[in-house]
Amino acid sequence: MGPGVVALLVFLGAPIAFVLLLAALVYYLLSPQPAMIVAQQVITGLESFPLLAVPFFVLAGSAMARGGLARELLDFANLLVGRRRGGLAQVNVLNSVMMGGMSGSAIADGAVDAKVLVPVMVRHGYTRVFSSALSAATGVIAPIIPPGIGMIIYGLVAQVSVGHLFVGGIVPGLLLAVALMITVSIIARRRGYGTSLDHRPSASEILKAGRRALPALLMPVLLIVGLRAGVFTPTELGAIAAIYTLLVGAFVYRQITVRNIGEVLRDAVFATAVVMFMLAAGSGLGAVFTLEQIPQTLAGLLLGVSDNPWVVLIVINVLLLVLGMVIDATTLTIILAPILATAAVGLGVDPIHFGVVMVVNLTIGGITPPLGVVIFTVVGITKADLTQTFREILPFVAACVVVLFLITFIPDLVLWLPNFLLG
Repeated sequence: MGPGVVALLVFLGAPIAFVLLLAALVYYLLSPQPAMIVAQQVITGLESFPLLAVPFFVLAGSAMARGGLARELLDFANLLVGRRRGGLAQVNVLNSVMMGGMSGSAIADGAVDAKVLVPVMVRHGYTRVFSSALSAATGVIAPIIPPGIGMIIYGLVAQVSVGHLFVGGIVPGLLLAVALMITVSIIARRRGYGTSLDHRPSASEILKAGRRALPALLMPVLLIVGLRAGVFTPTELGAIAAIYTLLVGAFVYRQITVRNIGEVLRDAVFATAVVMFMLAAGSGLGAVFTLEQIPQTLAGLLLGVSDNPWVVLIVINVLLLVLGMVIDATTLTIILAPILATAAVGLGVDPIHFGVVMVVNLTIGGITPPLGVVIFTVVGITKADLTQTFREILPFVAACVVVLFLITFIPDLVLWLPNFLLG
């Protein structure tokens, strides 16, 4: 009954969080189980210490956007790659690599690029549609390079180490950046997009910009060192990241003041509320799936496809890519992570490897038509034509899918670094 209600409500265009909640409620109203269980499951779903990391990282991303950290990273990235063909487009990619260590969210990263970079790119001859598509596409890097909110949610619902997921995402995140930069180079060469710098920056210029951006660049370093030394947990890291970005924005870059701190907090509260509501609603529906033994059934079906783990991983990847086109990543993670992780681990797939693959896959869904929530976010800011933006983003989606299958079939791309650093 639950899955049928979900399908019907999604078809009718209801908001996903309400879809999950209403589906659970309908199930309990039509079953012998007391309907009060829905409220209990919704509340229980949020009673998790690791989940506290989500609002902290959201606050860090908000402080980064309004605290001047994003602007300093942009200037530094421009000096590093601005001389390459398609210079500003390359800056867009590199900027997302550096911001990924703070925002943790594809939507947050895409929104910052849409506000800061797209107007600059348009003034330098890039089309608004291409600039918007690229800004959405580079958002796929942020949830993969630690600390990614998607990793936190996956670790929570699949019960695997968030710290290992964080470190396991570093190499895939860098591979995504390389793939996107190669794609940018090809497109820039065909369209004649030039450089964003009219001179070769001197070492002193780069060092000066690097010093200005250093406080922002230190966040990922704090993450790796802190996790490696066991100084704090990923949840505690979220609190440290929030405090750090607020202090840097207020006292180093002096962009966060008493006058605008309310805006920083408001942005963080609104974004956190959306994620938390979806997690709570998903917990209610997850209890329905457990009662109906849907995880065991689906895992059995996947195991019945083949006893070869590579075949099953291909099937899962294709399934998630298709679902990710129409359903957002958070919802799919909440519902499917426990089910698919059970099936994959049953075939001998490492749970950290599978977790990173799944998060990368679902993140790609956020930039894939027809839903593409990151695309809608960026286009809402830039006012670019949506249909043309969908068309422009397809080469970037293809590049990301290539990386997805690379990390799927070469597990060491995910596992080597966490095994080396965390054991």
